Amino acid sequence: MYKIAGKNSFEVSPEANAAEGLLDGTYYKLDVEKIDSRTWHILKEYKSYYVQWVERAEDSKTFTLKINGQTMVLEAKDQYDLLLEKMGIAGGASSKATKLKAPMPGKVLEIMVETGQEIAKGEGLLILEAMKMENMLKSEQDGIVKSVNVSVGDAVEKNNVLIEFE
Repeated sequence: MYKIAGKNSFEVSPEANAAEGLLDGTYYKLDVEKIDSRTWHILKEYKSYYVQWVERAEDSKTFTLKINGQTMVLEAKDQYDLLLEKMGIAGGASSKATKLKAPMPGKVLEIMVETGQEIAKGEGLLILEAMKMENMLKSEQDGIVKSVNVSVGDAVEKNNVLIEFE
């Protein structure tokens, strides 16, 4: 599932038909006709939309569309972005995460950093086993590890502070 936010909030599933989903919590279905690799004609409830793909920014997970001549910038969030947001470690450059919290109860399988270590955005910090799945928790920004509050084999509860950053 992807959540796409702009003026409205869309939820689409990559496994399902992309022309169906939720718009601000209400089910929608679209008639889509591809004109070329960057342009589509879309009908929603008998209203016509001419949509052009302008650009995509991988680093910020945003993309720009021109819809009926008006430019719109949208942000796409996948399940991992939504999980990080729920954990409180997602956000823009103005908000710097100072703690990595457990997103769910689990067991610490591996710790990949140590106190004082410099880390880069996207770097793996630790692996947490939860519901028989291994989840690698990654750094949301560059920084320095202030403290590692868990050990390999520890059982943790949701929202336990695992790692703190300077």
